[in-house]
Amino acid sequence: MPCGEDWLSHPLGIVQGFFAQNGVNPDWEKKVIEYFKEKLKENNAPKWVPSLNEVPLHYLKPNSFVKFRCMIQDMFDPEFYMGIYETVNQNTKARVLHFGKYRDVAECGPQQELDLNSPRSTTSERQTFYCVPVPGESSWVKEAYVNANQARVSPSTSYTPSRHKRSYEDDEDMDLQPSKQKEQHSGARQAGGLRGLHWCGEPKRLETEASSGQQLNTLNLSSPFDLNFPLPGEKGPACLVKVYEDWDCFKVNDVLELYGVLSVDPVLSALNSEERDASALLDPMECTDMAEEQRVHSPPASLVPRIHVILAQKLQHINPLLPTCLNKEESRSCQFVSNFMSELSPVRAELLGFLTHALLGDSLAAEYLILHLISTVYTRRDVLPLGKFTVNLSGCPQNSTFTEHLYRIIQHLVPASFRLQMTIENMNQLKLIPHKDYTANRLVSGLLQLPNNTSLVIDETLLEQGQLDTPGVHNVTALSNLITWQKVDYDFSYHQMEFPCNINVLITSEGRSLLPADCQIHLQPQLIPPNMEEYMNGLLSAVLPSVLNKFRIYLTLMRFLDYNLSDDITKAVEDDFVEMRKDDPQSITADDLHQLLVVARFLSLSVGQTTLSRERWLRAKQLEHSRKNRLQQQKSVNGNEL
Repeated sequence: MPCGEDWLSHPLGIVQGFFAQNGVNPDWEKKVIEYFKEKLKENNAPKWVPSLNEVPLHYLKPNSFVKFRCMIQDMFDPEFYMGIYETVNQNTKARVLHFGKYRDVAECGPQQELDLNSPRSTTSERQTFYCVPVPGESSWVKEAYVNANQARVSPSTSYTPSRHKRSYEDDEDMDLQPSKQKEQHSGARQAGGLRGLHWCGEPKRLETEASSGQQLNTLNLSSPFDLNFPLPGEKGPACLVKVYEDWDCFKVNDVLELYGVLSVDPVLSALNSEERDASALLDPMECTDMAEEQRVHSPPASLVPRIHVILAQKLQHINPLLPTCLNKEESRSCQFVSNFMSELSPVRAELLGFLTHALLGDSLAAEYLILHLISTVYTRRDVLPLGKFTVNLSGCPQNSTFTEHLYRIIQHLVPASFRLQMTIENMNQLKLIPHKDYTANRLVSGLLQLPNNTSLVIDETLLEQGQLDTPGVHNVTALSNLITWQKVDYDFSYHQMEFPCNINVLITSEGRSLLPADCQIHLQPQLIPPNMEEYMNGLLSAVLPSVLNKFRIYLTLMRFLDYNLSDDITKAVEDDFVEMRKDDPQSITADDLHQLLVVARFLSLSVGQTTLSRERWLRAKQLEHSRKNRLQQQKSVNGNEL
């Protein structure tokens, strides 16, 4: 059995060892998973695994063990592959069993020929996810992961020519095969390869997935391949992820950390020309549709590498400063949380001061911004998401760079974010809602295809008078639904499909926002810097990196604290509500009480308290009173509603 670092550089050798020991007994598959699980539990082992997020593809060795932090952008149809296949030595007639799991291309040894009719061969099923880097991931998150990674990689060109050479030699060998075998090979390819349901191959190489098209000039499909990132300007590789176990546990928009075998075999692209030749026999229209689907589902491996997943886990968060799993039962996680909670009070005080400066001296707005940043949907009652806390920060100066620089501050604090500039032109032209492309059989991403816990800043200060067309109205409706119901209705042409989400939405506006919000706080600047950019840059540079990291830990950790109200506290809140309505029943409504409870919840969590105390309840009432008074004063000054 290979040992040492072989599990990193030659994971298929490890798999081969278990397969050889166990043969067709399915226990070998479980043993492979357990082996890699144990390896990754060793001290700092995950840091030694090269990551596709940090390491350029050409630095990575084919068939090596890699990891990838990503979001599931789309799920393709399940595909069949040869789980176990048998080869025959042409000289000695000796038969050998091979495994097809964790591979795109099954290669036979010298003088070996694949026996397609072997009774010992088995067909298995796997699921394919199209995964992209986490949309909106902050630069400080990327840098922290890069600095933590200890994988030893270097640019290598040694393997590329040899891989190409071998594929060309195989092609030449194929030319030497009897014509009967060629016909069988061609027939097998035409019968199943195009539909992606059956394997298709040649004696020395068995392709176990539909291969890709790099040039489709004959079908007028030669446009550059669209990596389908939800947000503009995103970088990093998209990957086709092959999942073999428990794929039902995952869904679109889940954020995953994957460990598996990297496949960038040039054969995947080389075999595509044969697919196109076969497709030419079909009806031209059907041929075009199928070629487009093939192009999308099987892009060149050099552009969209494949990962054959051995281990996969959903990520609670992507903050590299915290343990990956914030599990109460895990000692390391518990120790980390308890240590941080012991210094929570000064961290919150410093963060409040920092955000007060960012909000031009407005401490009340800073309090509400903290509550907003730690808010999260903790449950859903029927269709109502509980815990959402969309804040409308009104009073922002129009035609100013304030909102842009405020967003930069937020970017430095949260792991993932996006700023949507709400102009008439953007609303009419941008694609916010993902939609299904039935020709290519894929989900085309939109700006609102975001993972949970993303901070979305909608900048309404740029909005001017103009006419919204039909797409613009649909986009505004989509934003309203996201805020109100925490869901996005994806467009499947013949119907819409609801995708629940958990997105923190902050709206900056001059007056009251056109969009719904749970809470409006009117900004009251205590100072107006002559140079906004210089002021905000100075604010960021004045904060020590260690303090900034504490802010980042604080804002992520507070979202995961449990919160409960005892019967006694609930009764006390109800009595207080009755008391407040005694003098003036119109002074506070049931909606006001709900808002007060939400503010009290996140105010308690912001100081590390997992239940409501009388002190926090009174503080929540004070904050809400101050906020409403400010709105009333502004309304009196302007003579219109804010």
